[in-house]
Amino acid sequence: PLPTQGSLLYLDTLHAAFPRALAPRGTALLSWAPHHRCAPAGWPLPSLYCTPAEAGSVPSRAAALRVQLLFALQQRALRVLEATLPAELLDALAALRSAWPDLAQDLALGTLRPQPGLPEGLRVQLQALLTPNAARAAELRAECARGFEGIVRRLWPQLEVVVVGTAHGTEQLYCDALRQAECKGLPFYCPFYHAARALLGVNLWPEEPAPRFLLCPDWAFCEFLPCPAEEEPQTVLLGELWEGREYGLVLTARPGEYRCRAGEVLRVTGFHKQCPVVEPVRRESQALSVRGESIPEEQFCRSLCRAVGMWPGARLVDYICVESALLGASSGACAPHYEVFVELRGLRDLSEGQRYKLDQCLQEDFPIYKSFRFKGSIGPLRLHMVGAGAFARLREALGKPIPMPRVLREERLLQLIQSSIIS
Repeated sequence: PLPTQGSLLYLDTLHAAFPRALAPRGTALLSWAPHHRCAPAGWPLPSLYCTPAEAGSVPSRAAALRVQLLFALQQRALRVLEATLPAELLDALAALRSAWPDLAQDLALGTLRPQPGLPEGLRVQLQALLTPNAARAAELRAECARGFEGIVRRLWPQLEVVVVGTAHGTEQLYCDALRQAECKGLPFYCPFYHAARALLGVNLWPEEPAPRFLLCPDWAFCEFLPCPAEEEPQTVLLGELWEGREYGLVLTARPGEYRCRAGEVLRVTGFHKQCPVVEPVRRESQALSVRGESIPEEQFCRSLCRAVGMWPGARLVDYICVESALLGASSGACAPHYEVFVELRGLRDLSEGQRYKLDQCLQEDFPIYKSFRFKGSIGPLRLHMVGAGAFARLREALGKPIPMPRVLREERLLQLIQSSIIS
């Protein structure tokens, strides 16, 4: 549960930066939590939300997000759009792209149509909370007919901020995709820093693009291992941190819990009233590898984004990386290598030269990868483009966000993503 102090700090920070954000029923929630009928942040202020708690308890993730989207569309005067994960907001807006005529009809009639994963009893219960709104339905049709760039601000003209539960690491990829398209012109605010199921810090700077967090000393007991690791590593405490240095996090979250390495690496960016301010850098355990080269996923993602920047007009929506051995004969007869599947917007096809840019970026960014490529023990990377919505369908099949590192190992999911290849 969230400490009361965390709730109050969040609400005070949000109100200071966006004075109209705390309007009653001015927040729409997009979060799939079938076993928790409350806001994911945990503050006891249900009057803020226009989203009924029952909508988050729908057993199907896809159905839950669609139902929550319908309730959000009903409320034109939204001030805050909140999602536990950026992927949930991305998938809800993907449902808007594909099903806006049905959503508009439901709005006009005040109905909630049957759909897979939505129990009939719960559907009837939720439908009783809807009212017909023909004017709002007409507005939805008109705005969607104009296209989907900036659609969020056009549908909710009083919207001030998008609040997400996490916005660092590879989740930043989803935030960037939303900022460039549907949520164009809106700030993203990630209020809390969690690790190993414990709340550690709060973001007091909501208007800054890169989240950084004030570590609160009484929320959990934290120790820190300087990076790079020393021969005989010794942990240091909050008062012994140095600005500009990176540290591995050692956490004892609650009395009676084991002391453990959280697998998080943080950089100290400064201090606020003697408490350190940190930004997450990477997760130690999340690395990609076919020959033991161990490329951290966040750095792989940066290399991929750099390569995408060399493809004129392209925007990266999502990706996965698969070890070639998992694909069997379809991966070819060359040495073990990466098979990368990407979903792009703004580009229909890639030349062989453009595809090679990613392998080139990896060699430039990771000398060990370049060495293996030079020796021939790692083969050339193969890049595949998949069709629009492929990763939304993959998350729906998983029933959750794609796990990190982004290496799929389930045969049925590999077949799903392979069936979406367009080039």
